[in-house]
Amino acid sequence: MFLIFLTCAAAFQAPKPHLAPLKLHAEKVTAGGFNTAGEPPIEIRGFSLAKSFLGAGVVITGASFAEFFSSQGQAGLSSLGFIYGIPILLIGFALQYAELEPVSIEYDGDDAELEALWEAKATDTLKKVRQDVTRHRYGDEAHLDTTVKALGLVPPGSDYPQLRYLQLAKDKGGQLKFSMIFSSPETPFYDWADEQRLKKYKVFFGPNVEPDVIKVDADKRLVAIQLTTTDEEGAASS
Repeated sequence: MFLIFLTCAAAFQAPKPHLAPLKLHAEKVTAGGFNTAGEPPIEIRGFSLAKSFLGAGVVITGASFAEFFSSQGQAGLSSLGFIYGIPILLIGFALQYAELEPVSIEYDGDDAELEALWEAKATDTLKKVRQDVTRHRYGDEAHLDTTVKALGLVPPGSDYPQLRYLQLAKDKGGQLKFSMIFSSPETPFYDWADEQRLKKYKVFFGPNVEPDVIKVDADKRLVAIQLTTTDEEGAASS
């Protein structure tokens, strides 16, 4: 049964965004740094695999106990329930331990207007980032963990910055502002805002975006990578 589960998990688990330095395996990396090798054709979204396994395990195991006691301990369907229910529960607990919840999206303005702007202005790279972080993930250190590592935002021996939420906004020129807000207790702000790193953001998340780094909350150590769309390569509207 465990072999079946591992096979299914490998088939359905969507890939992490492997953002390796551009000079390494460049032929397999698209804009945004996403590794395109071996992407599965099916992606599970909209529910927690961990909670599904836990729910199924509770139902099967509970039904087995009920059948066992109602039959006064005689062998029957209850034995099959114990055989399958308890392993399903254990798988559920393991998935729950390794699960990363999807991040939320906040709107700095009217939700419908900003979603329309998103549809009109969002680049393929921004769409892929949003798609990747708004689903459950399993076994990763953090959302976009390979991204922040490749960008040099994980000091040696430190924990990964944690993506907390996304934010959509509209700038004065009518362009889309897409912000990724991270909790960064161990990576200092000047590392995020370094001039050379800003150039990396433009390469990783481009084309047609202008990057900026915003100090969202100094006390809570929240920092945002803000990407503003441009109609052409060049500076975004201010």
